[in-house]
Amino acid sequence: MLGADPNSQLSTGSSILSALQDLFSITWLNRSKVEKQLQVISVLQWVLSFLVLGVACSAILMYTFCTDCWLIAVLYFTWLAFDWNTPKKGGRRSQWVRNWAVWRYFRDYFPIQLVKTHNLLTTRNYIFGYHPHGIMGLGAFCNFSTEATEVSKKFPGIRPYLATLAGNFRMPVLREYLMSGGICPVNRDTIDYLLSKNGSGNAIIIVVGGAAESLSSMPGKNAVTLRNRKGFVKLALRHGADLVPTYSFGENEVYKQVIFEEGSWGRWVQKKFQKYIGFAPCIFHGRGLFSSDTWGLVPYSKPITTVVGEPITIPKLEHPTQQDIDLYHAMYSGGPGEALRQAQDQVWPPGDGGSGGELSLPLRASSWEEPATNRFLPSS
Repeated sequence: MLGADPNSQLSTGSSILSALQDLFSITWLNRSKVEKQLQVISVLQWVLSFLVLGVACSAILMYTFCTDCWLIAVLYFTWLAFDWNTPKKGGRRSQWVRNWAVWRYFRDYFPIQLVKTHNLLTTRNYIFGYHPHGIMGLGAFCNFSTEATEVSKKFPGIRPYLATLAGNFRMPVLREYLMSGGICPVNRDTIDYLLSKNGSGNAIIIVVGGAAESLSSMPGKNAVTLRNRKGFVKLALRHGADLVPTYSFGENEVYKQVIFEEGSWGRWVQKKFQKYIGFAPCIFHGRGLFSSDTWGLVPYSKPITTVVGEPITIPKLEHPTQQDIDLYHAMYSGGPGEALRQAQDQVWPPGDGGSGGELSLPLRASSWEEPATNRFLPSS
């Protein structure tokens, strides 16, 4: 029997090791590609739900009336009539839905992170003033309507309720989807109920700028609508709920929008929609489904960092005066700005403004943009 050549054995071993390394490398690359596609799909499904789910489900149910399955539609609308006021009482939160794996893919696509700066007491109620609105409020949804960024672990004992347009809860099926994430209508009845009849430890997240702020959303710009937005301060005073300034760095970076100048026909149409319907239609685009070089509805993959600032202690005043409201509005607009600016330096280094350069956060009420009237919150 001939002896084996040691050099040949060494060469064979090296070849096998090299082949295994190549195999694992290919597997990892394929897995990485699949992960990225899952992230894109998870974001797209939410965008489509945001834009068309309510209308699509309404149309399907109306069509069902004309088919042999009409009884299903009758039963649903009958149940809907009995369940109509549930959203006003906080809805039906589902921890199972909030913990879906799809939200982790959603988070990792951008990625999105939640930064806690101070503890919140479970014996108090809170109103988070969320800024800016952006096109769709992606940071607000991911951080407070899902557990992707572990909001319940970071703020134990606090129940977040993201407040959105009441009209969304008139849409069949969409209303159930929203309520499962802890989303509620942004109107006085709902907020009064949650802050007075739902115990303590409630945190209502209000996107203060609303539709007016979304019209100014574009990469590299921090246009925050706050100066005349005082209804949320009045609500906080009536219930003694502490105000918590919350800012999402990068929220305006994920979509590009056509900005119409004041006085143009486009801005006139947007303001009419905002006044009579409650939202302002925007002409915007992100990237395509299969390529970042094409246009589509998928937002651009830009980091979003949501910083929850220091709570401002608010006294309970059943009948706050205009002077009271102005005082605490000024405290909200001024003092927390410095704390958020310090947080900005940590999470959003100067010059790292995504597609738009350095971002800046105004500190005083006089520097925030003048808004239109917020028709969804009580006026001051």
